[in-house]
Amino acid sequence: MEVTPGVHIACTLGGSGSPLLLLHGHPQTRAIWHKVAPALAQHHTLVCADLRGYGDSSKPPGEPDHANYSKRTMAQDQVALMQALGFQRFDVLAHDRGARVAHRMAMDHAPAVQRLVLLDIAPTLAMYEQTTEAFARAYWHWFFLIQPAPLPERLIQADPAAYLRDGMGRRTPGQSPFDPRAWAEYERCIALPGTAHAMCEDYRAAAGIDLDHDRADRSAGRLLQQPLLVLWGEHGVVQRCFQPLQEWQRVAREVQGGTLPCGHYIAEEAPQALLERVTPFLV
Repeated sequence: MEVTPGVHIACTLGGSGSPLLLLHGHPQTRAIWHKVAPALAQHHTLVCADLRGYGDSSKPPGEPDHANYSKRTMAQDQVALMQALGFQRFDVLAHDRGARVAHRMAMDHAPAVQRLVLLDIAPTLAMYEQTTEAFARAYWHWFFLIQPAPLPERLIQADPAAYLRDGMGRRTPGQSPFDPRAWAEYERCIALPGTAHAMCEDYRAAAGIDLDHDRADRSAGRLLQQPLLVLWGEHGVVQRCFQPLQEWQRVAREVQGGTLPCGHYIAEEAPQALLERVTPFLV
């Protein structure tokens, strides 16, 4: 669906009930939700969307300041999508990069976002300001992807499947948590023209203009107003390197959360545990 001139956002709709927007992370697509969507669809009208730059959504060339891949712009995409579908107010369940988009969406479009579930992230500003050697080694891609074009793009494009396999495989027991059909979709999409550049622009924005927006919120004392549930993997980097609940309490008024028995890819590694925490929160 076209959300701004020349930019379309790919999505899948299903289920019935209150609207729930699902947003994926890097380097994946809306296919990440396949293990939890059937249960969620019993109570919600699901909108599973690909972020700008990922999956089958548009991948415009980056701007000099990377603003068209800022989380502010990516959030506006998703709000426009939901409004075009007739949903003026909705809940959000989001993982990784999608959770960063959801954070900005809830801040910039507070009337639209009713409740918010964020998976396996601490706030972007906190993670950059508290970067340690351990974090940099584990999340090496944060610092690789922000390098000036076209270096990271060229290296990813040389073997997109290897980037996917090496990047995701290091955070899980190989590819065992991933359904082969979902993995095939990730491989298809990461090889699409423009994906490598778009992913880099997402991270370049996160290390620049997104931090400006977050610092402006902090300086102004702006807090998320929605009920917020934050969940993260007990075996993941976020648990090892940060204190996510405390960090979210600094930027939101009403926060609850904790760990789930998995690593980073929660919806695919621990779908039942995720549903047990998310379902009562979204009722």
